[in-house]
Amino acid sequence: MTEKPNFLLVPYAEPEPQAPPPPAPGLLDRLRAALAPLLGSAPVPAAPAVWTGRPRLVFGFDATASREPAWAAARQVTDALVRALPGALDVALAVHGGSRLHTFTDFTADPNRLRDVAAGIACHAGITRLLPILQRSLASPGVRVVVYIGDVFEESPTRGRRLADEMGQRGIRLIVLHDTADWMARRDAEVFLDLARRTGGCVLPFDASAPQRLREILGAAAAYAVGGAELLRQRGDEGSRLLLQHLSK
Repeated sequence: MTEKPNFLLVPYAEPEPQAPPPPAPGLLDRLRAALAPLLGSAPVPAAPAVWTGRPRLVFGFDATASREPAWAAARQVTDALVRALPGALDVALAVHGGSRLHTFTDFTADPNRLRDVAAGIACHAGITRLLPILQRSLASPGVRVVVYIGDVFEESPTRGRRLADEMGQRGIRLIVLHDTADWMARRDAEVFLDLARRTGGCVLPFDASAPQRLREILGAAAAYAVGGAELLRQRGDEGSRLLLQHLSK
């Protein structure tokens, strides 16, 4: 895949945000970079992290091995987030697979950029990495909403609650689109609900067979990031009504 200057590969790191910066890349890092194309992404330089002042939204996704049908559906509707409110919202795409957060794009209002990045990402086996997405979102100024599509939670609940509490204090809402197609995913429903509620967010059902409904929900999430509940009430569409209903629970 050709290099694209609009996204950044971010290896998962367990240390807290206050950890010292990593040393200069060594042999192992260079080997990982060489193998990155086999994992579905290629390393590119980081784009300048300039905040324009517009609200930001992070669209996170679990792209582990069993998630290909859901990821295929999500790829089709990534542009719904920026097309809902042209020029009013910047969006970053964050994807984990192979037990690492391998993609966190620069924030953009260009739907074509998000679509191009999404098209080059494949699913790979590994455990979930939602928490690095939350940590990175906290470190990015202007983020108001994190939308995450996933099925299971395989990380530290204690650390997850700590990050969720910090998000709530900062006014960053977590909206989880929970895919329960696999019965095992239902065991983690309460974990996702707890994390989302701590931020003031919510959990909504995800249905890979209904892309239009997903598009409406993502459009509503974008509107919420820009104008909060008041803008959702003004829109009055099905996706906005559904999101308002769950946020009020």
